Amino acid sequence: MSPARFLSRPFRVLFFTLLLAIGASLTWLAPTSPSGQEPEGYQPDVLVLNYQGPIGPASSEYLSQGLAKAREREAELIVLRLDTPGGLDDSMRQMIRDILASPVPVAVYVAPGGARAASAGTYILYAAHVAAMAPGTNLGAATPIRMGGLPLPFGGDSSEESSTQDADSEDTEENSSLEELDTSSTKTLEDAVAYIRALARLRDRNADWAERAVRQSASLSHSEALEEGVIDYEARTLENLLEQIDGMFVALPEDRRTRLSTSNATVDEINPDWRIELLAIITNPNLTLIFLMLGVYGLIFEFMNPGMFFPGIVGAICLLLGLYSVAVLPVNLTGFALLLLGLILMVGEAFAPSFGVLGIGGVAAFVLGGTLLFDSSMPGYEISPWTIGVMTLISVLLLIIVLRMAIRSHRRPIQAGAEEMIGQQAEVLKWSGGKGYIFVHGERWKAVCDEPLKKGQTVEILTLDGLTAQVRSIETDR
Repeated sequence: MSPARFLSRPFRVLFFTLLLAIGASLTWLAPTSPSGQEPEGYQPDVLVLNYQGPIGPASSEYLSQGLAKAREREAELIVLRLDTPGGLDDSMRQMIRDILASPVPVAVYVAPGGARAASAGTYILYAAHVAAMAPGTNLGAATPIRMGGLPLPFGGDSSEESSTQDADSEDTEENSSLEELDTSSTKTLEDAVAYIRALARLRDRNADWAERAVRQSASLSHSEALEEGVIDYEARTLENLLEQIDGMFVALPEDRRTRLSTSNATVDEINPDWRIELLAIITNPNLTLIFLMLGVYGLIFEFMNPGMFFPGIVGAICLLLGLYSVAVLPVNLTGFALLLLGLILMVGEAFAPSFGVLGIGGVAAFVLGGTLLFDSSMPGYEISPWTIGVMTLISVLLLIIVLRMAIRSHRRPIQAGAEEMIGQQAEVLKWSGGKGYIFVHGERWKAVCDEPLKKGQTVEILTLDGLTAQVRSIETDR
């Protein structure tokens, strides 16, 4: 039996189960927003953006759209209420460029209590025209992180480093490669230091502590940040912040200055539109893994059942979404290669059953690839062990079904083809001179025999040579 036939029903069940799982994940991961509608012609004084999560393409696009709306409405101020563990360098720099170029003042407010502006969030806080934190919040640990788990040098005891190098003087080639790595890491570190110090000088904030946050991963609580001159205000609520900054002068592009008037401001919260919500969903590392698996399985199901279209269309869309996420997220190439190898091996098991050899290797490569796909030290971009576990379980279940059906098909007696004809009994229709015709399975076949036969006699098929059967008389053995 062909793989397409004996796999169709169980594969269909697994495919639609995975489809329902991703639907539930999309519902759970989709950002929620209040349902207020803006009255026509309404001109707010202060626009508020609320962002919680890792800095990435979605946060960058959200801020960009918010700033565009603030310009259109000629808003007094835009407040970014932030809670982030950090994120991607490219997205962070894009957000900072937008803030620095904005004709509308931007206040970054780390809130509510328990929130943080770590890593990339610290840079964004330093770039804001107004920096504020709520009680119980913290910021810092702004050391850049290299993909692949290789740490950047933070400085340290030079005597200890030199003694270590003396002890390992035999490994000159290894030390040379490490020095090259350290040189590259130092360039990245120094670039980050220069960047945050430039922001600190631009906003007249503590540049020395900013450098410590980068070099030594230093962190501060809200009260310490206020004492160190890292932030401008400590505010319990947004209303309290607006009261405190009323009358404050801020510098804008093109050497302009403006005086904030926020004591009686009307506040309007700008919620992300569907495009930003979709971007946040498809750049979620856990869904990236699900999209890739669903895409591959959908295409497999379409190839095994041509003409159904739905699995192929869904699979192609999911695969493209997964590849888009891989393109914009910081992917570990080794993990991605292992992930692809695992999927290829599992596909090979489905189409050419090898009784587990390809499938087991595919599952192992898939688990390793999923674990290494994104660097676990990159804030907010870790893949949950639960996601890897569920995807692995689905793959194992599919593998078990493939093996079970393949073994069952292997043990089943042959029911078609030349092999099935051998050993069958047939009736002689016509015979003359050692050859004639026989009737078997409702068909007429040519036959030859070394024995004399007659019409109506029962014979057994010994072999087949093309369309001619070699037979023998059954009565001669009696």
